[in-house]
Amino acid sequence: MIGVVVPAYDVAALLPACLDSILAQTHRDLHVVVVDDGSPDASGEIAEAYAARDSRLTVVHTANQGLGAARNEGLRHVTGDYLAFADSDDVVPPTAYATMLATLARTGSDFVTGSIVWWQGEELTEPGWMQRFHNPARLATTAADHPRILGDVFAWNKLYRRTFWEAAGLSWPEGVRYEDQPTLTRAYLGATAFDVVPDLVYHWRIRADGTSITQQRSSLADLRDRHLTKRMSLDSVEAYVAGGGPAHVRETFLREVLPGDLHRYFVEIPGCTDAWWTLLVAMVRDLWSGRSLADTTMTPVQRLTGWLVEHDRRDQATAVMTWVAEHRRPLPRSTDGAYVEVPGVDLSDVDPLARRASP
Repeated sequence: MIGVVVPAYDVAALLPACLDSILAQTHRDLHVVVVDDGSPDASGEIAEAYAARDSRLTVVHTANQGLGAARNEGLRHVTGDYLAFADSDDVVPPTAYATMLATLARTGSDFVTGSIVWWQGEELTEPGWMQRFHNPARLATTAADHPRILGDVFAWNKLYRRTFWEAAGLSWPEGVRYEDQPTLTRAYLGATAFDVVPDLVYHWRIRADGTSITQQRSSLADLRDRHLTKRMSLDSVEAYVAGGGPAHVRETFLREVLPGDLHRYFVEIPGCTDAWWTLLVAMVRDLWSGRSLADTTMTPVQRLTGWLVEHDRRDQATAVMTWVAEHRRPLPRSTDGAYVEVPGVDLSDVDPLARRASP
């Protein structure tokens, strides 16, 4: 049996598609727990109507506590030998659970992760970075063998053995956004082995109205939560290395994984508040203490912006991101092609490492 936890809050218009997709899985042995997280709309009533029609679905009603707490509440009620999670505004392709279950049966691994598509309007698009994480397949692998996979930090494109989940003491941080990354980092580092497959196992809905949690990055609360969850994840990696794990996992994490979503914050620099800028500088300096974002695998414009942030050069960082927003193309290069330039911005005293162009 697969136990599936589905937190629901203010998603009455979207919840039916999610539940329909889960209950229509080709793997039929399911226990689906919908956690009505104090939803102000009819989400709880919709879930109850589904429970009345399908005995595989149970509804739990709670006061509003947030996504992490709702998932943890669901874990206290769900049964099953395997665990999965789904967000109530997304959709699970019909063979997703069967595919992942068959993989675990073949390998004996602790959990399996598959690829995803962004679902926007009528379009389904597999992000390039997810393709790179999941192709080729890697069965019974480890964080030491495939450290880049630590960048796949989503709860819902995975199937976990319940015995592993409980033995590892996994749960979701509560009262904070971006709770997936700390928990998934611990899962990767604590697993004896996990499977990485290229199959598309989840449709992540991109809401056009900008109401999803991941579309609120200009707020102080969002940036504080991002800093906290990144710090929690980095602490887990550092503890893993201190306990004898290979140092290259930490190096890959700092160079390739941890900076992966910073560009989404850098675009908010023009027009940001003083407090938000101060917090951004503090976050970058904390997480990359003793090193520089210039020495990462970010794109040239993001490496340059990261260096300007860590040196508290707000005016120059604003000019760079404003130029990019207005021109929507890569930065110009120096005459020899080795460095990026920004028209009208003096970058002569910037570390050459931060200005280097891509080959």
